[in-house]
Amino acid sequence: MAAADDVPLPGLNLEDLELRRIEPGDDFLLRTATWLNANWVGERLSFRDVQDEPRLRHYAEFRPRRGDFGWVAHSGDAPVGVAWCLFLPGSDPGYGFVADGVPELSICVLPGYRGLGVGAHLLEATLEEAERLCVTRVSLSVEHGNPALALYRRAGF
Repeated sequence: MAAADDVPLPGLNLEDLELRRIEPGDDFLLRTATWLNANWVGERLSFRDVQDEPRLRHYAEFRPRRGDFGWVAHSGDAPVGVAWCLFLPGSDPGYGFVADGVPELSICVLPGYRGLGVGAHLLEATLEEAERLCVTRVSLSVEHGNPALALYRRAGF
């Protein structure tokens, strides 16, 4: 049974979904997405933890000069999801760290928009951008039991 927050909102059509590049000013959105991702099974971490703990904070520090890239999906003016790749170094690795030079992918679809294909749309756009940028490998980390695991497996992860 889906939680009330995961029940899709009526009216979102993937054809109406627009993508824009993540901008440095999207830190709050990335912090929120990181908090939602960390709490996919219920609140384990506070929003403040995402800001205060280095192992989480770096997920909200988008740095285009480092090579970071990603997309915000929105319907009208409202963001509905985000996918981003960060080039985190071995000295500050993420949970999905593989090697220096391999970006770590994170995706978050906001509650109410899950189960509608938003995540798949974001994943496809992000992997296409990686290919365009000549990024040959992308890593990610997902906990056992997370519903997003099926999406990642379908994509070849």
